[in-house]
Amino acid sequence: MKELTVTSSAFKNNQRIPEKYTCIGEGINPQLSIDGIPEGTKSLALIFDDPDAVGGTFDHWILYNIPPTQSQIGENSFVGIAGLNSDQEPVYAPPCPPPGKNHRYTFKVYALDVTLTLGGKAAKRDVEKAMKGHLLAEGKLVGLFNR
Repeated sequence: MKELTVTSSAFKNNQRIPEKYTCIGEGINPQLSIDGIPEGTKSLALIFDDPDAVGGTFDHWILYNIPPTQSQIGENSFVGIAGLNSDQEPVYAPPCPPPGKNHRYTFKVYALDVTLTLGGKAAKRDVEKAMKGHLLAEGKLVGLFNR
């Protein structure tokens, strides 16, 4: 499988996410760049989650059917269709861990050979199920945050 390169002008891989993009700042999404999108890609999907959340992985932001020509997601904006986060809202939920240890926040991007046909209330599990067998490439960017 090919690898996508996912970067942000706001922070480097495995570095601290600036407070601006968290619940103690503006709570907006950071800018993301996606490089290495392979030929034949029909859509991209993004899953932003916290595997260190108390009670299991917390899904912060789900986007799918992002046009393959969209190699940038701007700060405080989105492209494609927004799926439901763990709060059952189709929005970016900023990192907001309880005080204490660092949490890892993972922006995972997938290049797909299809456009996903999902209902209006799609959650991460629905997107992941629909992506099965259609992955051309994937990549991730990890940010850290604690309060």
